[in-house]
Amino acid sequence: MKIGILALQGDYSVHATVLQQLNVDHFLVRNPKELADADALILPGGESSVLIKLLQENGLWSVLVCYKKPILGTCAGAILLAAKVSSPEQMTLHCIGISIERNAYGRQLSSQVTTGTCLLTQREIEMVFIRAPKITEINKKSVRILATIRNQPVAVQEGHAIAATFHPELSADNTLHTYFVNLTERYLSKSAESPLSNDMTRHA
Repeated sequence: MKIGILALQGDYSVHATVLQQLNVDHFLVRNPKELADADALILPGGESSVLIKLLQENGLWSVLVCYKKPILGTCAGAILLAAKVSSPEQMTLHCIGISIERNAYGRQLSSQVTTGTCLLTQREIEMVFIRAPKITEINKKSVRILATIRNQPVAVQEGHAIAATFHPELSADNTLHTYFVNLTERYLSKSAESPLSNDMTRHA
């Protein structure tokens, strides 16, 4: 298993450090060929509009629109995975049935370390928010809530895609990364059983 980390902008190096601590093979992704070699992908935090521009310039946007392998987006990465973005509106990869508002918390959570509830483990975990977006709407039929803070969802999953509005890579807690690694392992196991499904095209 090799997990790719988008390395066009943002805190991709910190995600690499977490995967190294988990003894997971990983490498940086900057073009479609490198993306094709990855078994899963992490979209790091950064500035979402800048990431969109760089993805387009590097030929990655059109590939990611059809991406069906496991993908984890944190902060700006979560914005890219949403179905709809506001404040302002912008294009998305439409991977998860959620609406997100950019910089929704303003100065309150512009840069704050706090705790929230991880529903995967039913315990409190550390969460780092930096100019955090806010999940404002969820398709309850298809989206699973993974973590909350004051009953507000801050990490969600739909299929093989996970979005977190905080920065799990900046926390001492690696629960979300561990879950993503396990998700990738399960995906690879199923893909090995059904080789024809292991492509880059999302099922309709």
